[in-house]
Amino acid sequence: MVTLSPTGTLQDLKTGLGGGSTRPPAPGGGDGGRGDGNGNGPDYSGRLRRTRLGLVVGLSSVTMIFVALTSALVVRRGLPTFDERTGTYVRDWLTMSLPVGMLLVNTLLLLVSSVSVELARRQIARRTLLAQVESIPGVTLGPERPIPWLGITVILGLGFLVGQWLAWQELAARGFYLATSPSSSFFYLLTATHAVHLTGGLLVMLYAVAISLMRKPLPVQRIVIDITAWYWHFMALLWIYIFALLWFMR
Repeated sequence: MVTLSPTGTLQDLKTGLGGGSTRPPAPGGGDGGRGDGNGNGPDYSGRLRRTRLGLVVGLSSVTMIFVALTSALVVRRGLPTFDERTGTYVRDWLTMSLPVGMLLVNTLLLLVSSVSVELARRQIARRTLLAQVESIPGVTLGPERPIPWLGITVILGLGFLVGQWLAWQELAARGFYLATSPSSSFFYLLTATHAVHLTGGLLVMLYAVAISLMRKPLPVQRIVIDITAWYWHFMALLWIYIFALLWFMR
């Protein structure tokens, strides 16, 4: 009769179960979630998800700012003021002659820029995926010349800001300044606040162009471009809301 006897000792079994100096690998490569799941480098997918979550939080605060401005506009529009000369309450909300032509041109520029930045986002996502395919031994892809959608978006964004400045100049030429009436005050306040937030997105977009020219890793470029694109889409939708609000409340 053949008998089998274990060759390992109790100490060996304890070591294999993690009781010794050799421990089983931690989930995610033991890098606290900063690896790719195998301990082979940064987890860019995880970073992208966390950055998108941070963007949602930031956009929530921006949304609350414009909700507060909208509420103030609605309340102030229906609120009369006391006229000391006549001793009565009067409505001082003046009907403005909006520079509709310039505002429509600006809206078109921003919508086209939203399309171009979306094309840039999809392009960098495709390039990142193709780079992973090319890393497989024996796989070779043909040369690809990417279209500078990001640079086109920057030019369109600058065009929108210039157009807003021209709209302010045209409104001032019609006699509506910041302190002319509550209606003109809210026009300048809403459009200027939007322009400031858009400028922030434009600066990040310039940073994305810079890291692209510096040949940073494609996953890093993808994170920056992806977040900038979603922020830019939000700014485009926000501008449409502001334009509609000013049109109906003028």
